[in-house]
Amino acid sequence: MKFQPRELPLGSPPFFEDEANRTWVPLYSHACSFGPGIFVDKMMNLIKNPNLNSSWLFRADILYDEAKTTGNTNSIGSSSSATNADGLIGNTAASSNTKPAPVDAGVGAVADANAHASPDATVEDEAPKHHETQSPSRTDSEVRPVAVEIRGMTLERTLVRRLIPRNERRDKPLEQTCAFFTTTKPAQDGHDISSTALASGSGTGSESGSRSESPSPSTLVIYMPHSSSADSLPFYHPKVQGIAHLHQWDEAGKGTISIHFLPYPDHPLSDARLQRTAYHLLEIIDKHGHGAAEGYIKRVNHDLVIPQDRFQNRYALLKSKYARQLVDSWAEKTDPSKHVFEDLGIAAFLIELWSDMYPKETATFPGFVDIGCGNGLLVYLLTQEGYSGWGFDARERKSWAQYRTGGQASPSGSSLEERLLLPAMVSRSGQDQANADANNESSDISDGVVHDGVFPPGTFIISNHADELTPWTPILAACSRCPFIMIPCCSHNLTGDKFRAPPPQDKTKAKSTYASLVDWVSRIAEDCGWKVETEMLRIPSTRNTCLLGRTRTREVPEADIVALIAKYGGTGGYYENVAKLIKSGPRGH
Repeated sequence: MKFQPRELPLGSPPFFEDEANRTWVPLYSHACSFGPGIFVDKMMNLIKNPNLNSSWLFRADILYDEAKTTGNTNSIGSSSSATNADGLIGNTAASSNTKPAPVDAGVGAVADANAHASPDATVEDEAPKHHETQSPSRTDSEVRPVAVEIRGMTLERTLVRRLIPRNERRDKPLEQTCAFFTTTKPAQDGHDISSTALASGSGTGSESGSRSESPSPSTLVIYMPHSSSADSLPFYHPKVQGIAHLHQWDEAGKGTISIHFLPYPDHPLSDARLQRTAYHLLEIIDKHGHGAAEGYIKRVNHDLVIPQDRFQNRYALLKSKYARQLVDSWAEKTDPSKHVFEDLGIAAFLIELWSDMYPKETATFPGFVDIGCGNGLLVYLLTQEGYSGWGFDARERKSWAQYRTGGQASPSGSSLEERLLLPAMVSRSGQDQANADANNESSDISDGVVHDGVFPPGTFIISNHADELTPWTPILAACSRCPFIMIPCCSHNLTGDKFRAPPPQDKTKAKSTYASLVDWVSRIAEDCGWKVETEMLRIPSTRNTCLLGRTRTREVPEADIVALIAKYGGTGGYYENVAKLIKSGPRGH
């Protein structure tokens, strides 16, 4: 159903009163069927994930968090993920029973409804002004919330977040206070919204507008940026002093949500952009609130292996360093705006992963090999960043001429090689040999082209959209005792033929072709003795599931590997299929 809020005329009386006698102007209101618990839960999610409101933003880092119920204050370093805010109770860095000292007042919003779509698909030409750790001009321990008081309402929770833009050359980060207020009545069990949802960082997420929940007439969430004037606000922040989301609820299980702006005197709210922003912000909370009330459950979880802030900081650094030159010099027929940013994202993930796996102080990086390396860009990026490794593919690409570098990691001393993977445990079948004899073909592929899939122990194997090589990845890794990452794309079996993987046995999993492939290769990896970690990469591709194997659950003897290969369809015809790759051109994704 189309979102159709009631537009309130400018000059409408305010819905609540500011103790500083500032006028908060109501702009839109809309009926809702979700209660205060869901409202608080979804507002907390939007605070932690401002990218849901504006595509100009990467994330929010929570710097300060105080709940009324404990009086505890949590000041969190800038390197912490926003999700750390949920650890306030029992995990505080500092404690105070007094109100925090206010800073200069000034208020604002988060999003511009007309922000450009997918800014990652554009090229920024200069490096950001802030280095990769996003250090602010003052320490996080000095961050204090902006003071705000509302008549007749109780301040329940205060957070300070730092909004991190996607491009710091274009926009600067902004610190912002987020304050929760309520007017509550005790529930029958003695609990109210302030002692449950607000203290824990989320609502129950289970109410659906029934009368059984605790009555809570009003819940107010105010955003206040740490800015002294409208002119100092970044583009992604509309030119207003403040934004407020108000949720009103009655005992009959009916509610209203509304959006309110605190304008600057010289920036009238009649401005069309401000109107669009207000509409958009209310629409987002309505969408998320009603989705929760109807039982929506998030199925995709990001940042399980690498924290969001670390990945995005590294990605921003790589993008500013390489993106423009790579797009401008693109040699392939494929779309550079897809491939460049996709490989920058994968490189950022790998660099952060390797910093965990191989700390410089205690471990030496063992090298990497990219099997089915395609255009070679990922190999180029990683070697440029100082990681020793190489890649190979069945056919050389045009771009190899500019991406190939020297090195001692590969057999030939070149970072990119034309090689055909013929695993050591695969031999030409009797039927394959008979076909070759009938066609007077040589019984063996040139040794200068073949690689047997045996790598030095510990070498990190990369299998990025490697198609025919994808199901072989965990097998090769087990045989050579190498950790691996694979990002499946097109579905091929162990013979190299296209096929549709069987649907997952787990009935709760998706049954799509891609989901079936991911489940199938995951089961191969598990049968090879790998603990499989799954990460949904933040890259511009629908094929963004990353399967990581770096921990062994058990050792698998060679005889069991042979049986495992037979279990998953065997290798009959593989020899002929890989030979065909030499004669055919490479595919593009």
